[in-house]
Amino acid sequence: MLTTMNGSPTPPDRTGRDPMLSVLRNRTYRHLFTAQVVALTGTGLATVALSLLAYDIAGERASAVLGTALAIKMVAYVGIAPVIGAVADRLPRRALLVSTDLVRAGAALALPFVTEVWQIYALIFLLQAASAAFTPAFQATVPQVLPDERDYTRALSLSRLAYDLESLCSPALAAGLLALVSYGWLFAGTTLGFLASAALVLASALPRPAPVERGGGVCAKAVFGVRLFWTTPRLRALLALDLAVASAGAIVFVSTVVVVRDHFDRPAGAVSLALAAYGAGSIGAALALPRLLCHVTDRAVMLPAAFALPVVLAAVAALTAGAP
Repeated sequence: MLTTMNGSPTPPDRTGRDPMLSVLRNRTYRHLFTAQVVALTGTGLATVALSLLAYDIAGERASAVLGTALAIKMVAYVGIAPVIGAVADRLPRRALLVSTDLVRAGAALALPFVTEVWQIYALIFLLQAASAAFTPAFQATVPQVLPDERDYTRALSLSRLAYDLESLCSPALAAGLLALVSYGWLFAGTTLGFLASAALVLASALPRPAPVERGGGVCAKAVFGVRLFWTTPRLRALLALDLAVASAGAIVFVSTVVVVRDHFDRPAGAVSLALAAYGAGSIGAALALPRLLCHVTDRAVMLPAAFALPVVLAAVAALTAGAP
C-alpha cells in the first residue's frame, strides 16, 4: 500500500486499477512518462554500445576509457544539474526539455563515427551536460502537472519502476538487436529514443512554472542541497551508503565488457546479457524489499548490503584474476 508524504495510507483506487498506474489517466503526465521511458531505453542501449565502442577502440584499456567517461559524466552532472535546478522556474520549460533532448540525440548520432578516445570523452560530456539540464527540469515539472500529493507519490513510484525495468529491458533489447545488427545501430536506437522524447514533450500541455520567491542568488540555491547533506548527520550517512552503491555500479559499468570479451572470450551480445543480469538483480531486490521491510528495519537491510558489496566484488576479482 502506498502512503502519502505525511504518512497516511493512500486510499484504494475505486476504478479497480492499480493506484500507481492511475496517474497515467492524466494526459500530460502520460506523455511525460512515456518520454521518460523511451529516453531511458535509448540511454540503456547507449550504455551497451558505448562499452563495445570503447573495447573496439582501446582493447584491454577499455575499462580505463569507460572509467574516465564515467568520471566525465559525473563532473558534468554535478556541475550543471544544481545550477539548472536553481533556475529551472525562470526558464521556458518546454523549450529547455526539447532542446536538451535534441542535443542528446545529436551526440548519440555522432558516437558511432568516432575514431579516437578523446572524441568519446567530448561527446559523453555533451550528452551528460544535456541530461543534467533535462533531469531537474523534468522533475520540477511533474509536481506541477500532478499537484495532488497522492498522485505525485504514485508518479515517483512509477518513475522508480521505470528506472529498474530499464536496467533489465534495455540490455535484453540490446542483446536481441546485436544478434541482427552491429553495435553502431544501438546508437541509432538511442537517437530515436531522444527524438521521440522531444516529440512527446512538444505534444504535452505543460503548465507555466509557478513564480518562486528566492532568498539568494543562483549560486546560493545551487549549493543549498550540498550544504544540507553535509550538515545533516542522517543525510551524511545516506551519502556514504550511496557512495558504496555507486562505486559498485561503476565497477560493473567499466569492467563488464573486458571481463566478458577478454576473460571469457564471449561475443558482443554476451555483454548485454551480463548487464541484464545486473538489472535483474536490482529488480529482484526491489520486489523483495517491501515484504522484507515489514519484518526488519531499513538500517538492518542497508548496512549488511553495503558491507556485502566489497565482498562480492572481491570474489568476482578473485575468480577473474587468472588467465582465461
